[in-house]
Amino acid sequence: MTGAAHADAVLDRTGLGELVRALVRRGRTVVGPTVRDGAIVLAELSSADELPYGWGVELEAGHYRLRRRDDAMAFAHSAGPKSWKTFLHPERVRQWSADRAPDGSLTITAEPDDPPSYAFLGVRPCDLRAIAIQDRVLTKGPHTDETYRRRRDGAFLVVVECVEPGATCFCVSMGTGPAAHGSYDLVLTEVHDAGGHRFWARAGSEEGAAVLAELSPAPADGATAEAARAGVERAAGLMGRTMPEVDLRLMLRGTLEAERWNDVAARCLTCGNCTMACPTCYCTTTEDIIDLTGDHAERWRRWDVCYDLDFSYVHGGVVRGSGHSRYRQWLTHKLGTWHDQFGSSGCVGCGRCIVWCPVGIDITEEAHALHAESLDRPAPGPGGGEERA
Repeated sequence: MTGAAHADAVLDRTGLGELVRALVRRGRTVVGPTVRDGAIVLAELSSADELPYGWGVELEAGHYRLRRRDDAMAFAHSAGPKSWKTFLHPERVRQWSADRAPDGSLTITAEPDDPPSYAFLGVRPCDLRAIAIQDRVLTKGPHTDETYRRRRDGAFLVVVECVEPGATCFCVSMGTGPAAHGSYDLVLTEVHDAGGHRFWARAGSEEGAAVLAELSPAPADGATAEAARAGVERAAGLMGRTMPEVDLRLMLRGTLEAERWNDVAARCLTCGNCTMACPTCYCTTTEDIIDLTGDHAERWRRWDVCYDLDFSYVHGGVVRGSGHSRYRQWLTHKLGTWHDQFGSSGCVGCGRCIVWCPVGIDITEEAHALHAESLDRPAPGPGGGEERA
């Protein structure tokens, strides 16, 4: 929590609708989960009725299916194909355009950027950590990403704690869930039992308390709070995956010549699906577009992936020419050298990379396999294990 005003209450389904309307009255663009195109995706909501009440998901490596639930829970589903990165760090952004007049003069126009004032409804604890990681990467270093900052500044975060993790979740291993930790405005915990369907709501900021005060909730009661805490605690014991209980950064330093990389390279398509679905991957490139007349040009920034053959291109050639080296770069950076750059892991345990890999490569399985192989290898010295293509 932010340490600001604290308040708690109980909302029913009507109260959740009031929450969305209150945020809209404040000029917020509300984004949350909804059913669309055979998945639960994040999209702009005009009403809380668009939430995926009664829908769950069936997850496995390379497998995602919607399923009907026996109850009307709105948030009893795991992270979907989209993350909040889609809204805070957009896939494509036009940076400027240039036009040449008949007299030869050139006009360069910076792309105006006036993003919505966002309210994110249904942020999972793992994704709350992912937002904090991208805050560190994109705004806390010597160079600020202004596109991200303008979207992130003032965004209102409504976190929903997990009470039913998916088969590919491993947030407990990464210390990111299923309880909410960090900076948010409101946090909800969904309860569906003999006492009814309701949400235990707590404020984590002054604005969160003010919004909660605009609603007509029931006072917080001990039974709801206890049921909510029990649901989150139960979820922590239902994780479908784990990471090895070792220092992953240190372990990975000694695996750069491991045979396991050959095994995964034989399966990996280097398609980049894992990085597109990942809520923390942040790499971008630029592309220039010019029309056939030569009088109009644009520069766009777009997401890039370390699986792209040209990602590591330098004068003279590509540094990582094999799928083996590109997968190794992604995994060792995500779980290891990210610490050296940004002081934390780049993985939050959401499991998206497992679900959306078309051949079902499982980052937790690879980590366990590498750990098992590392037990037969001598530990590296300080600073050992430099990347080799």
